[in-house]
Amino acid sequence: MTILNNQRVIAIEEHYVDANVMANVQGTDAAAAGPIRALLDDVGEARIKSMDAAKIDVQVLSHAPPAAQQMDAETGVRIARDANDALHQICQNHPDRFAAFAMLPTADAAASADELERCVDKLDFKGAIIHGLTGDARLFIDDKRFWPIFERAQALDAPLYIHPAMPHPAVFDAYYKDYAKDFPALATAGFGFTMETAVAGLRIVLSGVLEKYPGVKIILGHLGEALPFLLWRIDMALNRPGNKGVAFREIFTSNFYLTTSGFFSDPALLCCIQEMGVDRLLFAIDYPFVENDPGPKWMEGLMLNVDDKAKILHGNAERLLGM
Repeated sequence: MTILNNQRVIAIEEHYVDANVMANVQGTDAAAAGPIRALLDDVGEARIKSMDAAKIDVQVLSHAPPAAQQMDAETGVRIARDANDALHQICQNHPDRFAAFAMLPTADAAASADELERCVDKLDFKGAIIHGLTGDARLFIDDKRFWPIFERAQALDAPLYIHPAMPHPAVFDAYYKDYAKDFPALATAGFGFTMETAVAGLRIVLSGVLEKYPGVKIILGHLGEALPFLLWRIDMALNRPGNKGVAFREIFTSNFYLTTSGFFSDPALLCCIQEMGVDRLLFAIDYPFVENDPGPKWMEGLMLNVDDKAKILHGNAERLLGM
């Protein structure tokens, strides 16, 4: 079941949906999963058969966006807890094939911190995933009201995976609306997701939360949402005269980890390795938004030494996620 000298293949950004969660999601987010809903619903034998065919040993499951980020505090706390319990049972059904990231009801930061602790300590989850902006106010996760989540993540040594969801409505109207009919993916995986999540990553560094809680580990998918390519220029610009100044590049390369989810490009991966080091790169597919087969085939053909491939395919996940 492996593609590299009988070593494991762990894919860490692999999605599913919970029917009760989806029943409480509204608008464009609710329709986003439509074309592949059957694949998102499947967390049993058919999914495992697809994993076997692609030689993937383990998927770390996380709910597709927007999960609980769109929900009010009362609803989100209840829905997230039930969904995490259900996901735990899914993993228990196939303990050698599935692990999990927790869903957090971020509208209630204290409850989110407690739910992260429950999921890590009681359910053996590997961390948590947060999808896009929170609530009607569309708050980024760096807002100080969310800092208790970072504090608890540091205490638990549990990474936070910052994942895209639909862009802010005002951003959609200003940047993408003109082309949304002909190119709907422009606002999502084509560019909108990248921009929205890159901004979230930028804001996390600038907010000071990682200076207050320097042990926090942040994961970004899609090879870092373009931030590795821009690191030098961002760092240079933010330290020009007239700026407060921040050790942006140092903080980013110390606290962030990147995955290959939905981005199987040799030049992009090599840029990430050069900027971040291979120890901060983890394998992911972004299933079922991306098919399983291309990712392992890409890794097989990648002009990279065997030891570094092994780190990306399983070693770094085993270390970071305790697997």
